[in-house]
Amino acid sequence: MNRTSVARFQINIGIMSLQKNIMKPVRGKTLPLILDPDTDAAGLHGLAVKKMTDFNSDMDEGPYVLIYPDTSEVINIPGTSTPFNLREYKMEIGKTYNRIALFICLESDYDKGEQQDASDSDREVFVRRNRGTEVDLADTLVCVCPWEPEHESTPKSTAEKTRASYQSEKEEILISDTDDPNEGTSQSWRNTATSVPDTPSNMTAVRSTVNPLYSTYTQLYAPIAIDEDEDGSQDFNVVPISADPAKEAVDTSISAAHIIENLADAIDHNTVSRFNITRTNVWDGAVRGFRRSTFCEKSDLLVRFTDDAGSVEEGIDAGGPRREFLTLLMSFLQSRPIFEGPPQSRYLVYNAAAIREDEYFMAGKMIAVSIVHGGPGPHFLSRDLVNHIAGQPGFCAHVTDVTDDEIGRALSEIELAHSLKSLQDVLLKHSSMLQTAGCFRHVSSVEEKHTVVAEYLTWYTIGRNHSVIERFKDGLASLNFLDALCQHPSVLAPVLCHTDKRLTSVEVERLFLPQLSPAGSNRRTTETVALSFWADYLMDCEEQGPVSLEELFMFITGLKTEPPAGMTPHPCVTFSQETIYPMANTCANTITLPLLGTYASFKANMDFGIQNSPAFGCL
Repeated sequence: MNRTSVARFQINIGIMSLQKNIMKPVRGKTLPLILDPDTDAAGLHGLAVKKMTDFNSDMDEGPYVLIYPDTSEVINIPGTSTPFNLREYKMEIGKTYNRIALFICLESDYDKGEQQDASDSDREVFVRRNRGTEVDLADTLVCVCPWEPEHESTPKSTAEKTRASYQSEKEEILISDTDDPNEGTSQSWRNTATSVPDTPSNMTAVRSTVNPLYSTYTQLYAPIAIDEDEDGSQDFNVVPISADPAKEAVDTSISAAHIIENLADAIDHNTVSRFNITRTNVWDGAVRGFRRSTFCEKSDLLVRFTDDAGSVEEGIDAGGPRREFLTLLMSFLQSRPIFEGPPQSRYLVYNAAAIREDEYFMAGKMIAVSIVHGGPGPHFLSRDLVNHIAGQPGFCAHVTDVTDDEIGRALSEIELAHSLKSLQDVLLKHSSMLQTAGCFRHVSSVEEKHTVVAEYLTWYTIGRNHSVIERFKDGLASLNFLDALCQHPSVLAPVLCHTDKRLTSVEVERLFLPQLSPAGSNRRTTETVALSFWADYLMDCEEQGPVSLEELFMFITGLKTEPPAGMTPHPCVTFSQETIYPMANTCANTITLPLLGTYASFKANMDFGIQNSPAFGCL
């Protein structure tokens, strides 16, 4: 099946209306719009109006005006005389496509708003945040300056009059960059703008000066990110968000272990949070522990495993029980009903029972705690979900990711449409389903089927689950992990997503350092024989014998693979003549090998000892 080679990107379109003589965004009316990056103002205007009218049956009859968030009409790139082009606008403001928000409003509201601006007698201009939302001062620019833009697109005569009339005055402007002005999150804001020039011409000049200042602000403080290639391909090798314009956005020298080590500095090793766990029901014990009023993610974890006989294993700090608990917890988390999709690419879905139990927040917190406390990452979240959480571009969901059979068949029918007539028929057949996602449309080309499917998949995996994703992010913000993910997505995103890379016998052999007796001693000779048995046993495990490399690694360290934070203390191999079976100290990441005469007996005893350990078979 041939797919279009033209790259298309998603932006956000909202509606503004005149409320108490002030232009304000209408809450709950923001929709995604997928466009060609070379779309101009007229093309974007037509597509935006069509998208809104198709999805909202209560829309007033037009005409409509396409406007920027500051309510100026979309004609030129702000602060320049260059005609609007989506690609150039994106480059000018320094945002990724999916963080761009534009609006449409009734032409009558737009004209009334301009008349109100022209008739007001107050000469100050304020852009305020909504006091009902949290204000992140790190994302706020307070500027007290003469009312004179650095780059002026207003005609020279008008600009000179404006500068003359405001020469002795200073204004205070509070400007905050936002992703989506009408979303009710901590990054949301509403603006109240009153401008009081003496004449309509002055009013025009004042309106036009907002854009250069806003553009300058975004150039200094907006995240610098690289979108997917123009051919539509993408991966995690993108430039992460950076607040320092003088610094390269990607620091290739930084590692996940270094980032997590810095996050772990917040852990207070003088206090503990206790967990009482049984391996047969890890989730139940974990939930009790995380919900306990004394739990604190900044405290060390003290984990106790109670076996059937009532004996107790206990570990703290670099203890193996803690790592084993976190490994089992991430494995159980994957099967929770808050996730759907393929086992290796799970995304969040709305679940009423989980909402009542606040499971989304808890799941995010569990993941952050596991990674920062030296445990594994989940390694099952979809790339699309992680990209969305980290504020990165890129969407590559496929119809096979849809778990609903009926919806999957409908999308497959759309993808398989071979002519324009058949595409129009199948879209009409599934119009109710498509209208729910806001992507039911008139198509003029059979190639538009890919856009329809992509829009629906975006809504299906991200849009309809927005509220629970936000709650999941609240939990993921524990121990500042979410901030680190947004700053270093190319480094930390693989910690959350599935990887095909598996442990190898060579890696394990290099990781575990042998502690040998002095050279020349009889014991050294028997130890070197056992060391050769160990190397052969690792290769047998890699070839999927009775014990896999992951199960062997779990037996020794409490982990299936090397964690993002690295191994502390460093793993080692010791030897003993006092036992015929292997022994592991998971707190010290140490395995003690038996000194036996033949490889056959060595392998048989290794398999028996590991397969009869408490944690074997729990994963």
